[in-house]
Amino acid sequence: MFTFILRRAGVMALTMLCLTIVVFSLVNLDPNLRKLSISQTNMRATDVEIESWLVVNGYRDPFLERYGSWLGVWQKHPNIDKKTGEPVSRFKYCDDPTVSTFSGVIQGDLGCSTKFKKKVADKLIPALQSTGWLMFWVMMVMIPSALLIGILAGMREGSKMDRVLSIVSITSTATPEYVSGIFFTVIFASWLGWLNGSAATATSKGITFYNFALPVMTMAIYGMGYVARMTRASMVEVMTAQYIRTARLKGMGFYAVIIKHALRNALIAPFTVIMLQFPWLLTGVVIVEIMFRYQGFGFTLVQAAGNNDIDLLLACSLVSVVVVLVTQLISDVGYAYLNPRIRVK
Repeated sequence: MFTFILRRAGVMALTMLCLTIVVFSLVNLDPNLRKLSISQTNMRATDVEIESWLVVNGYRDPFLERYGSWLGVWQKHPNIDKKTGEPVSRFKYCDDPTVSTFSGVIQGDLGCSTKFKKKVADKLIPALQSTGWLMFWVMMVMIPSALLIGILAGMREGSKMDRVLSIVSITSTATPEYVSGIFFTVIFASWLGWLNGSAATATSKGITFYNFALPVMTMAIYGMGYVARMTRASMVEVMTAQYIRTARLKGMGFYAVIIKHALRNALIAPFTVIMLQFPWLLTGVVIVEIMFRYQGFGFTLVQAAGNNDIDLLLACSLVSVVVVLVTQLISDVGYAYLNPRIRVK
């Protein structure tokens, strides 16, 4: 198992390196750099002024040098003031070093946010914490409900309960967040007035049922159907296994067979699906956070992309890649432990 994890870690590191190179090259395309320069100077800046700003701030340096500086394996040099000839910070509001140094992702320096005028870490970490709370409550609502629906539907394939719960699962999966979110807002916020249609106060005044129920409900119901369908399919397969029939022939009760024999084996396949919900929750919150004005990771990602905040956009991409790769590793290791037929070499 240790060798397997070590080998997967090497593949993960190589994958992260390749993906960061692709993302770095895309966000540093010339139109994006010109847009950034205009936002940092003024809308009426001439081409000469735009190009001068890019040269002074190092955006015209060779690609590999800039990527190496961002990564932290290439020495980052300070900008030189043309008037005084002295080294100056690239962005004064971030206190960039005025001496040559190795400072990048490897050293924990994610750069400076040109949109929010602060270090990327100071903006990204609170956003991740806010989204973490949203993900936690979504999983607390979604997973037990999905497993219960899938188990009940799969116990007796073709029964009336199976058909009803299957329709509910398919309907929830087929309804995107922006549809169910508007639907719930109209009913529970506008008509009934039970809940707050905006979650903006959750990040400033604290999380309450009143301001947090709608985004949690919107995401949980959308993801619940897929997990429930996978659980049902696994439960149906287990219920037709030979050892289940043997237990029934020996006189064991139906529900005793389900609890003692069927459940453990039926939950092996949904485990992988549940782990894959974490990357979806991290990137799928974009629509929900924008809709309910919840300032988490998705909201920050949209702000970074809309304002071409290069360092913040790169950091968001890096976090997304890490979450996807780590959850896949946990899913593979957990599946190997849960399924005795799997032998890791």
